[in-house]
Amino acid sequence: MRLRLLLLLACCVLAPTTARTADRAPAPRALVAPASAPIEQVIDQFVDAAIVEANVIPAGQADDATVIRRLTLDLVGRIPTAGEVDAYVKSKGADKRAKLVDRLIASPGFVRHQAALFDIMLNPEGDRRGSGEFRTYLTDALKENRPWDQIFREVMLPNESDPKLKGAAAFLRGRVSDADKLTADVSVAFFGVNVSCAQCHNHPHVEDWTQDHFYGMKAFLARTFDNGGFLGERGYGVIKYKPTKGPERTAKMMFLTGASVEDANAKDPGAAEMKAEKDALDKAKAAKTPPPPPKFSGRAKLVEVALKGENAEYFARSLSNRLWHRFLGTGLVSPLDQMHSENRSSHPELLAWLARDTATSGYDINRLIRGIVLSKAYSRSSRYEGSESTPPFKTFAVGRLKPMTPQQLATALKIASTDPASFDGLKPAEFETKVEQAESAARGFAALIAQPTDNFQIGVGEALLFSNGDRLMKEFLTDGAGTTLGRAKLMKEPKEVVEFLVKTAYGRAATETEAKALVGFIEKRKGREAEAYRHVLWALVTAPEFRFSY
Repeated sequence: MRLRLLLLLACCVLAPTTARTADRAPAPRALVAPASAPIEQVIDQFVDAAIVEANVIPAGQADDATVIRRLTLDLVGRIPTAGEVDAYVKSKGADKRAKLVDRLIASPGFVRHQAALFDIMLNPEGDRRGSGEFRTYLTDALKENRPWDQIFREVMLPNESDPKLKGAAAFLRGRVSDADKLTADVSVAFFGVNVSCAQCHNHPHVEDWTQDHFYGMKAFLARTFDNGGFLGERGYGVIKYKPTKGPERTAKMMFLTGASVEDANAKDPGAAEMKAEKDALDKAKAAKTPPPPPKFSGRAKLVEVALKGENAEYFARSLSNRLWHRFLGTGLVSPLDQMHSENRSSHPELLAWLARDTATSGYDINRLIRGIVLSKAYSRSSRYEGSESTPPFKTFAVGRLKPMTPQQLATALKIASTDPASFDGLKPAEFETKVEQAESAARGFAALIAQPTDNFQIGVGEALLFSNGDRLMKEFLTDGAGTTLGRAKLMKEPKEVVEFLVKTAYGRAATETEAKALVGFIEKRKGREAEAYRHVLWALVTAPEFRFSY
C-alpha cells in the first residue's frame, strides 16, 4: 500500500492545477452583438470584453490533446481512445475542431450522455422513481432533437396514452403527492427560480419573491393528482394561504413575472360536480386508462403563460444558463436556481443575447451546445501560467476543472483499461457498439460513486473504493487478452510500458519526470513486472488528472 501511495503522489503533483474560487467578475461594457452572429463569436466578444474590464490576463488555449479529451467527456461522456487523440492532434485542418464537435453531436453517445445529464438536471436530488421510463423519454426526445419548449410541454402535459410519450409523466408523477415540492421543483427546473423561501413569508432578502408568487405558481399545479398510476387534473379548486400579516388569502394563478390568469373555476366544487368527477375517475381507474382532461387545465395555462412574451425570458435564460454551467463549470448566474434581481449575472448582456437567440432559433438544444463548445472561452486551458493570482472563475479567463459524473468516471476507467488497439480500424457503427458495451459494463461500478455537486469533494466511500477496493482491481486492472495490462505484458522495455500506459490513461505523452519515476518503480521489481504495471495503471487512473475533466 505504501508503494501505491508513493506512486500516486508522484502522479498527483503533475495533475492540472485547480483555480481558486473568487468573487464575481465585473460586467462587461455595453456591447451590441448582431442577432445573426454565430453563437461562439458572440460568446467570445462578451467574455473577452469582461476580461479586459477586469484587467486580468487570460490563460492560453488548451492544447489539442486536452481539447479532444474535454470535448469527448462533455459531449459523449467518455475519454477519447488513444487512436482518436492521435488522429485529432495530427490533423492540420483549420476546421478540425468543428468537425470533431459535429461528429460527436451526431453520435449515439451524445444522446445517451446528454439524456443522463438532463435527467440529473431535472432530478437533482437523485429521486429515481420512474427514472427508467423518464430516461427513455429523454433519450428519444434528444435523439429527435426536439426543441426544449416542446420537451417542457410534453413533461408538463404528458400524453400517457402514447407509448412514445408516456415516460414524460414520470417527472410529475413522482411529485404529485407533495404540491409544495412540485411547485418548487417545476420553478427550479424550468425557470431557474427557487420560490420555496416564499412559502411561509415573503422572501427575506429578495423583493422579487413574495408569497403571492409561490402560491400563484402552486395554483397552476395543485389540481394535479395520481389516479390509479395515471396523472389526473381537476378542473377546479382553490389554493388558500395565510400571509404573515393580514387575513387568509385565495391565490390567483400567477407566473413569476406577476402575470396572472383569470380562472372562473377557482372555487370549491358543488356536490354534483364532485360526484361527476368521482364517477369519471373511478371509470378510468377501473379501465386502467388516463382520466379525461379537464375543460380548464392549470398546467396547460402555466405552459401557455410561461412561453408567452416577456415571460419566456425566464424559460430561455434558465436553459442557456444551465448549459453554460454544464460546459464551463460555473453558471453566468450562480447558483442556478437563484435568477433574481439580487443575484446579478456575471455577463448580463451575454445571457440576454443567448436567451433571445435560444428562443428565436426555436429552443434548439444542439445548436446552443455547439455554439458554447466552439467558443474560445470554453477551450481555455485550466492551467494558469500568469504571474498574478488565478483570475476569478466568473471571468471565464481560465478553464475550470469539472469532476466527472459517476457514469463518466466508470466508463473512463473501462476505456483506459481496454487495449486501445481493439478500437483501431473499427467502422463507425462497430466503434459505437464497442463504446456502448463499455458504458453498459461500467454501470454497476458507477452506482457506487456519488453524483458530484458544485462544491465537489471526494467522499470517504469513493476514497476507500479507489484506494484499496478489490472491485476496482477485479473490474478494471486485470491483464487478460484485450486489456491494457495484457498488452503491456508483451512489451519488453519499462520505458515503452510507461509511455503506453500514460498515453492510454491520459491521452498524452509521459513527461520526463513521470517517465523517470515510473520506469524506476518498474525496474526495482524485476521478476514482478506484471504486478508493477498494475500498480502504475492503478496510480494513473486514481490520480486527480484522471478524475476531472480539465
